[in-house]
Amino acid sequence: MTLGVRAAAFDPAGRVFLVRHTYLPGWYLPGGGVERGETAVESVVRELGEEGNLELAEPPRLVSIHLGRQRPRRDHILFYVCRNVRQTAPKRSDREIAASGFFAPDALPADATPGTLRRLEELRSEMPADPDW
Repeated sequence: MTLGVRAAAFDPAGRVFLVRHTYLPGWYLPGGGVERGETAVESVVRELGEEGNLELAEPPRLVSIHLGRQRPRRDHILFYVCRNVRQTAPKRSDREIAASGFFAPDALPADATPGTLRRLEELRSEMPADPDW
């Protein structure tokens, strides 16, 4: 089993931060694997810093836990929400992140991934979380 984190990181204007990876199509919520000796919260903070130069104004809040839909279906994802994040500098493209940015919830990229759209809809509507990512 692997353990990962993803976060819906919102700026003070209510826009959500998304990333486009160099190795996968579509726009994703930022996140990644929890490293050895690291707590899940530490992982969220680290991933938001690495993928977006984001700083948190308040602690991340765990929203739900999901099973990854991709094979081998052993990936568990802890989903967090982070409010009032601040970007210290624009994120430059690198080997992992091709593009990133803040998007209004009603103006998400057309190729936002299904998992990203499901998590944001669950947050918006306060509907129960689908156990699959």
